[in-house]
Amino acid sequence: MPLPAAATRKPIHNRNINCWGYLREDGLWDIEGSLIDAKTYAFPNEHRGEIKANEPIHEMWMRLTVDDSMTIVEVYAETDNSPFAICPVITPQFQKLKGLRIAKGFNGKVFELFGGVEGCTHHVELIGRLATVAFQSIFPYRNRQAAAEGRSPNTNRRSRLVNTCHAFAEDGPIAQGLKE
Repeated sequence: MPLPAAATRKPIHNRNINCWGYLREDGLWDIEGSLIDAKTYAFPNEHRGEIKANEPIHEMWMRLTVDDSMTIVEVYAETDNSPFAICPVITPQFQKLKGLRIAKGFNGKVFELFGGVEGCTHHVELIGRLATVAFQSIFPYRNRQAAAEGRSPNTNRRSRLVNTCHAFAEDGPIAQGLKE
């Protein structure tokens, strides 16, 4: 474990976010994820009666189908468990993602479309993770495929990565070594 030893403590809440990137036979990409929250204790819930210890209070799922240009062509959003009966009603709103391109400004557009009462906090959090997994799935795979076929890999890494974090600071050694 990379963290220093912790004080004696008792677990209370667990959030698991899992995401997967899949290449489909038709050349599109399915980027899927789930967000599951659970407490380590049982508690009463008006909608579900009692939520037992380690039973999901939130269980949200999402699939974004994207093309190689990172444009979203299909969206599926589901709420399997929630603390309120009304929670799943919002999932059709996420169809507004269709046609958006996962690129600079994407997260801002997501918050513009689904912030506050226009969306679900948990699904919105999941969308950001799915966007990252789309990048992590598509670009390395396509670059590896190009290299295996003797073609030049995507060379616009610099424009996509510069100033996205401290390691890629435009005046730093890593960004200086990237090709345009």
